[in-house]
Amino acid sequence: MTDSEATALAERVRDGELRLYELEDHADPDTAAAARRHLLAEETGADLSAVGDYTFDAADAESNIENMVGAAQVPMGVVGPLPVDGGAAKGDHHLPLATSEGALLASVNRGVSTIRNAGGATARVLKSGMTRAPVFRVEDVAEAGEVSAWVREHVDALADAAESTTSHGELQDVTPYVVGDSVFLRFSYDTKDAMGMNMATIATEAACEVVESETPADLVALSGNLCSDKKPAAINAVEGRGRTVAADVLIPHEQVEDRLDTTSDAIVEANTRKNLVGSAKAGALGFNAHAANVVAAAFLALGQDIAQVVEGSNAITTVDAREDGLYASVTIASLEVGTVGGGTGLPTQSEALDVLGYAGGGDPAGSNADALAEVIAAGALAGELSLLAALSSRHLSSAHADLGR
Repeated sequence: MTDSEATALAERVRDGELRLYELEDHADPDTAAAARRHLLAEETGADLSAVGDYTFDAADAESNIENMVGAAQVPMGVVGPLPVDGGAAKGDHHLPLATSEGALLASVNRGVSTIRNAGGATARVLKSGMTRAPVFRVEDVAEAGEVSAWVREHVDALADAAESTTSHGELQDVTPYVVGDSVFLRFSYDTKDAMGMNMATIATEAACEVVESETPADLVALSGNLCSDKKPAAINAVEGRGRTVAADVLIPHEQVEDRLDTTSDAIVEANTRKNLVGSAKAGALGFNAHAANVVAAAFLALGQDIAQVVEGSNAITTVDAREDGLYASVTIASLEVGTVGGGTGLPTQSEALDVLGYAGGGDPAGSNADALAEVIAAGALAGELSLLAALSSRHLSSAHADLGR
């Protein structure tokens, strides 16, 4: 790529000969991106030198972005080692986190250190299933009942159609929901190591063709929002979406005092009044301190779909002062993660997954994504412990002040 090539390409766009999205048809992806930066710089006066200073080939991102101009670079750090005894995750883990929030990694790492000295966290994926819920139009509730009954009796036929579109996904269940003359069918799939949203969408479209051909229902939208993707939704809190995962730890009372500078009773009270009572009064779906902080930072670092942090914040933190220590847990109802596909193949994200040890497909299939979910849950638990301790000891503002944030 030369500056003159990018400039010439930009001039063709300015003259109306080409459109922005057509540039890759006339030049390599890096030159196309440079041409867009040139246009933007001329039109806005912005200096895009940092945006254009990325380390991977633009061609590597063609499946992840359109009209590429460069890359947004977010600082990445690491916490750990975090010992996790999971159904899939075993041993010590260094968890990469990318964020622009100062003090976050320091706080999470304090929680990690506390968990490590307590013997590590236990984590389990409790349920797994990526959902897609199309909505159909029917004549009336009688017809809606007819369609629902047919679907319940013919799940195998729908599975045959759905699974014909993928070599990996498996249809687990189809649940009908009726609202007047609308019928929603919530399909749930085992997508193995992929997050699986695209897989579920393509598979569901094939199944919908069977529903339309065999029943009076007419498809209105392939997604009817009962899935529910990238929106706060009670159905995800109850039924789960992606992976439902939990992590817990038992910390001796003396370690709570030595490492978190507070007491077990103080953390219990803070959790009850803040995470439980406060969240209930607010009408929140997530009853936690800041689980989304760790989920978002992990998603950025590890190539996950960033918008799905909405569902990832759907977590409940519980704390109990037992005779032998402080018991703490985090249960995330709908953590949508994968180790193949999407942004996991981008160079920095792939490297971060290598650091964690769960890049690519697992053996057995699905085990790497399960392990990723378990480590993220354990990281979220560390973050919850540290923030609750800071709040209960009234150290939150001083911690930010000391770190210059």
